[in-house]
Amino acid sequence: MLTGEYQHSMDPKGRVTVPSRFREELGERFYVMIGTDGCLNLLSEEQIQIATEKIKALPPQQAKLLLRKTFGQAAEVEPDKQGRILIPEQLRNYAGLTKDVTLVGESTRAELWDTGRWKAYNDAQDPADIEELMNLLTL
Repeated sequence: MLTGEYQHSMDPKGRVTVPSRFREELGERFYVMIGTDGCLNLLSEEQIQIATEKIKALPPQQAKLLLRKTFGQAAEVEPDKQGRILIPEQLRNYAGLTKDVTLVGESTRAELWDTGRWKAYNDAQDPADIEELMNLLTL
């Protein structure tokens, strides 16, 4: 399970270190694709297959758009010996990644955020809304 929040710096070539705990869950090769709210998603091969099946179940026009926007811009990556992956320029631009990045575990996927954007996203969340959502869980 992918959990936790990690701060890293992206080097000038666009490489980001993925925490070892995330690499263990994502596998030797995984995928980087556009996400929601201006972040990137990191998905294992298994999660890519699940996403593909969900997209194929949508009406054809929606499926075509999602396939083009997500898979058309996705990158298959393999961490180097230092645990770094190269984020293609197109994806870096989409997520506004420049230097400081935050990786966030979200159970079955990880998200890659520009740290400033991540902070702004969190600051915009109303604690009462979060509490209301947490109350829906009966843990």
